[in-house]
Amino acid sequence: MANKNVVPEARQALDKFKMEAASEVGVNLKQGYNGDLTSRQAGSVGGQMVKKMIQKYENDIK
Repeated sequence: MANKNVVPEARQALDKFKMEAASEVGVNLKQGYNGDLTSRQAGSVGGQMVKKMIQKYENDIK
């Protein structure tokens, strides 16, 4: 089930979201494979994405 979206049409939006999060934490992502990233860099991107999703949820429930 890895890398399968519940809504396949969301892939493009998720990729854009990931690129924005990477830019915010100073990680230079490129389209496609990014196997040259360190664990710290990849974790920073994922952490920023989660942070932004939580912020959006909190704003939506107010």
